[in-house]
Amino acid sequence: MHTSFSLIFLLLLSTTSLAHDYDDYFETVLNITKEAGEIIKQKIWEVKNVKTKHSVVDFVTETDKEIEEKMKSEISSKFADHKFIGEEATDSGQKMEFTDAPTWIIDPIDGTMNFVHGYPYVCISVALFVNKETQIGIIYNPVLDQLFTARKGQGAFYNNKPMTVSATKELSEAVVATEIGLSREEEKLRVVTENLKTIIPLVQGVRSVGASAMDMALVALGGSDAFYEFGLHAWDMAAGDLLIREAGGVIMDPSGGPFDLMSRRVLCAATNELADQLRAKLQQYYPLRDL
Repeated sequence: MHTSFSLIFLLLLSTTSLAHDYDDYFETVLNITKEAGEIIKQKIWEVKNVKTKHSVVDFVTETDKEIEEKMKSEISSKFADHKFIGEEATDSGQKMEFTDAPTWIIDPIDGTMNFVHGYPYVCISVALFVNKETQIGIIYNPVLDQLFTARKGQGAFYNNKPMTVSATKELSEAVVATEIGLSREEEKLRVVTENLKTIIPLVQGVRSVGASAMDMALVALGGSDAFYEFGLHAWDMAAGDLLIREAGGVIMDPSGGPFDLMSRRVLCAATNELADQLRAKLQQYYPLRDL
């Protein structure tokens, strides 16, 4: 009886998250990400073949597609049962499916407009979800050699050194980041403009680097104190969410509710106090969801 119970227990363990070798997943995908970063470094100041997607300022290049395909192909070759949500595949019409299966959410180049212009704030953002919980987050800016990593329950790191959010609690002492985004829809632009008019007099500074994943990584690093945006996508936020939480920060919906990866809305901050102050000042905008 005791032997039977032990066998059943071991079988159950093998079907849980303990069956996942997260060390292997992390090291494998980190290496692939660094290799993909070399492509960005090589091509950022070259002439690009640029096409538009959803608006005249929503760009895609051959390099975006090359990196996404490289990452999907090389991850699949080692972890055949893993699934993917990628920006370029989704924009090309592939249906987005988010299940309990191990799923990598990938933005091959966050800040494509920056990449097109040779502005060095570009990054690869990749996150692993298992049972819809984030286990790994990586944001890598190869041009400036900035590597941000996090694993669930193990803290957040900048170039392999531990990082934490700032201790800022007051909006008047905060550097707040946001992005205008790529939509030129009239109501979206009105809300963005009105929020900036409200926020600018209340904070020490406002920043916009042109890449939402980088904005979130910089909150995790403590370089900025808060970030909000309406209209970004799951692949922009997936890795940054884990980075911020593992660095001690908070992330939520801009209305104050729980963060929803598929909502295309985010507010993150170093502290709850700062998040609450910022949230209270924002006009809300609700874009169409990813899912």
